[in-house]
Amino acid sequence: MTRAMLYTTALLSALALTADAAEQAYPTKPIRIVVGGSPDAVPRILGTRIAEHWGQQLVVDQRGGAGGTIAAEIVARAPPDGYTLLLCTSSHTMNVNFYKVAYDMMRDFAPVTSIAATGFVLAVNPSVPAHTVQELIALARQKPGTLNFGSGGTGSPAHLIGEMFRMQTGVNMVHVPYKTVAEAVTDVIGGQTQTMFVVSTAAVPQITGGRIRGLGVTTLKRSPVIPDLPTLDEQGVTGFEATAWYSFIAPAGTPAAIVERLHQEVAKDVAMPDVTKRFATLGLDPMVLPPDEFGRFMKSELDKWKSVAAAAKANASAR
Repeated sequence: MTRAMLYTTALLSALALTADAAEQAYPTKPIRIVVGGSPDAVPRILGTRIAEHWGQQLVVDQRGGAGGTIAAEIVARAPPDGYTLLLCTSSHTMNVNFYKVAYDMMRDFAPVTSIAATGFVLAVNPSVPAHTVQELIALARQKPGTLNFGSGGTGSPAHLIGEMFRMQTGVNMVHVPYKTVAEAVTDVIGGQTQTMFVVSTAAVPQITGGRIRGLGVTTLKRSPVIPDLPTLDEQGVTGFEATAWYSFIAPAGTPAAIVERLHQEVAKDVAMPDVTKRFATLGLDPMVLPPDEFGRFMKSELDKWKSVAAAAKANASAR
């Protein structure tokens, strides 16, 4: 072996040892969680526990805009060292069908762990003469094209869930996109828009206050925060399921040992009674999946919403 070859081998060995040492020592500095406009309660709740266990802070970096794609692009370009993570939500598997992005969800990210999930409520203005999902379907069929459903914008969860509902039931309802979810919910309350799929955490206080009427939830099991409200599946829209979920993903190439350590820490923290209690107050159910399983789940969500988005675009073009 030549001197140059010996030097190269020694250098590679030294680099490998340095990388191993860095992985074993992780984390040695604060971990940045980039959030793209979604509520940041989840990382803040977990951040308290991680700071206690690891002695390092979780720093929440809000980078809203473009449906969360700006935040995703920042993380996709970050060093794959475990110190920059994305709070990835179900929105990220939907809006890639409507925004031009410089990343691929499966190629440019390493799934770390899912954290929690909640459902949506199919809600109507109280003046709408429908008290069940089947009554709303019947009304929409009697008056095709006259019922509107609101959303926080084209490609947002409420938009694609509404399109999936339209596809599965065959009803003709018109999508009305707003700049924000809050504006959309306000117009359902005011009666300018008749119906909307509202995330459970936002729907419950409006239902309790009588400002909107809940017809059904989009999870396959009833929501613990509104247990008296049947699922859409129970009401004849068989297999209908849509959830708002939260997760951590890292730049592709992040060492597997760091990914696994992050997953294990999140799994341990989410199982703690105080964290579970705080999640429950937000209407969140723990949903912790290991990296491989979460990666398969994320791929299934991407495929699901890609087909719904294609149908939604076709429907919009046909009008």
